[in-house]
Amino acid sequence: MTCWYEGPLAAFDTETTGVDVETDRIVSAAVVVQDAPGTRPRVSRWLINPGMPVPEAATAVHGLTDEHLARNGRWPAPVMYEIAEVLAEQASAGRPLVVMNAPFDLTLLDRELRRHRASSLDHWFEATPLRVLDPRVLDKHLDRYRKGRRTLTDLCAHYGVTLEGAHDAGADALASLDLVRALGRRFAARLERLSPAELHTLQMTWHAAQARGLQAWFARSGTPELVNTSWPLRPDLPAAA
Repeated sequence: MTCWYEGPLAAFDTETTGVDVETDRIVSAAVVVQDAPGTRPRVSRWLINPGMPVPEAATAVHGLTDEHLARNGRWPAPVMYEIAEVLAEQASAGRPLVVMNAPFDLTLLDRELRRHRASSLDHWFEATPLRVLDPRVLDKHLDRYRKGRRTLTDLCAHYGVTLEGAHDAGADALASLDLVRALGRRFAARLERLSPAELHTLQMTWHAAQARGLQAWFARSGTPELVNTSWPLRPDLPAAA
């Protein structure tokens, strides 16, 4: 029987105007679908005109300028609908969705849907639940005592995954997908008996524990930052309040 990490997977990634999920916007996004390791991935890409200036710091990361987005980007409302529709199709097809640092990308998409479509991400998965695999959460749980950074670039280097063109949504999504396959193989004894649905539930617990640990470290170091324990989607502000 084929293990989940050797079977069909999809992956999602975004590039944005910044790192605040409540106020920043998506400027590019990609969904990558691969039926099996080594097969040619199918890539869907979107370029979005966010309707607000892109800070220079964000442009320095992904290279997308105001001028380029104004000339080539589409308005957000139809794009957010298309992205949500594609992700719902992956769930209906039974493909787990790989998202590196899922609470960031999925929460941003949820806020964009609320902003432009008067909708929410949960609305799209009422019939078929979304099953998320987050390489950041998986790695931190499976190899919790390893020192060093755990960005996508760092994890790809550690697990021998090729990342070409970092901070391009399509490249990052494909690397995240390959990374989850590599994690599955590395920790097969601990993962192969778990279904994607079981892993989704476990990652909620693992992420919460990781967040509490980080929050305790912040408290000891005198850092006022608050760490959200929700995964893979942060609740909207009224619900959180």
